Amino acid sequence: MPKNFITRGRSRTLTKHHKIAIAGVGALGAAALAFSAVPSSAETTTSEVAASTQQQVVAGSGKLENVKPSLTDQLAAASVKAEAIAAQQKAEAQAQAKAAAAKKAAAKKAAAAAAAKKAEAARKAKEAASRSAQRATIKKAAVKSYPNNLDGWIRESLDIMKKHGIPGSYNGIYRNIMRESSGNPMAINNWDINAINGVPSKGLLQVIPPTFKAYHVPGTSWNIYDPVANITAACNYAADRYGSMDNVNSAY
Repeated sequence: MPKNFITRGRSRTLTKHHKIAIAGVGALGAAALAFSAVPSSAETTTSEVAASTQQQVVAGSGKLENVKPSLTDQLAAASVKAEAIAAQQKAEAQAQAKAAAAKKAAAKKAAAAAAAKKAEAARKAKEAASRSAQRATIKKAAVKSYPNNLDGWIRESLDIMKKHGIPGSYNGIYRNIMRESSGNPMAINNWDINAINGVPSKGLLQVIPPTFKAYHVPGTSWNIYDPVANITAACNYAADRYGSMDNVNSAY
């Protein structure tokens, strides 16, 4: 079968690289035949042909080896891509960790601020309660207490008189009380002119009802037998008529 026929039929199915390889093998065969056929005087020519043929085979081999660099490049590109993805994932993880740390720090700061605010409110409430207690103590201390006896009645009456600008002394009041009622707040005179006229004198300083009503001092009882109210009204009347209860030495 002719050589050209075989080559032509195979070219329909073989790849370009296969064709190059076959051509190289054919060239080697041809070179071998040429070397055996020529005489020794043609050695130089045969060597040149062989060298030329070898170059063709090497050239053909080089074209086949070009497949390997292409696969290596693909693997390198895939490796670079994988490294880029890993770096991106690492950066995202670091960003998430940083955001979580910032959120935790913000929550801790907010909790500390809330605790400080609560402590401040508690401190203010405690101070307010303390001030209220102090005011209550001061107010209680300001409300002077007096014994429920002649000494206490006179002293309480003197304090009220002082607020209203009514003159009088302890001794002047005590002296007149002892003369008028002997210190009996329920004393009543049923025999003098006032009693005859239907308005008897009553209380510690023997005040008649019309006088008690006219000279009653605000803040005291309206009961004429009340010791403090009786003393204060009588001293107010004596101050208006005699200048002071200290100036009264007899019935007035």
